[in-house]
Amino acid sequence: MKKIASFTVNHIDLLTGIYVSRKDSIGEEVATTFDLRFTRPNVEPVMVTAGIHALEHLGATFLRNDAGWADKTIYFGPMGCRTGFYVIFKGDLESKDIVDVITRMIDFVINFEGDIPGASPRDCGNYLDLNLEMAKYYARKYKSEVLDNISDERLNYPA
Repeated sequence: MKKIASFTVNHIDLLTGIYVSRKDSIGEEVATTFDLRFTRPNVEPVMVTAGIHALEHLGATFLRNDAGWADKTIYFGPMGCRTGFYVIFKGDLESKDIVDVITRMIDFVINFEGDIPGASPRDCGNYLDLNLEMAKYYARKYKSEVLDNISDERLNYPA
């Protein structure tokens, strides 16, 4: 059986970053999937589910309400390996094209106060498994490692 593209990425040398994971054509449209890698695979501990879950709720809420990106946002959610997130946007995009919106999303998480959107039994299938402080911790880590000093090695997959 043929390996899927994400299993061919060199995870040994993979840093935290923003990477183009794949591009899919849907008729005449292109959807670009990005790998937002928050922790180093097989080097750092994986992210805890409550922090991931809170970051997912906040990130998805931000992106789907952003004036410039709401209509381009298809999906934002965690990776099964718990080392980051996938975000899918309409358009034939490159990593550098989304640095600004991801930075604003991360700042939104870092500065968020109050009840996490969708944190109720009516709105979420696991509403008790949310941790805002862990989401903020992951957001601050990602901002300092990736966004504050963005570089080509954090925008392009290693060979």
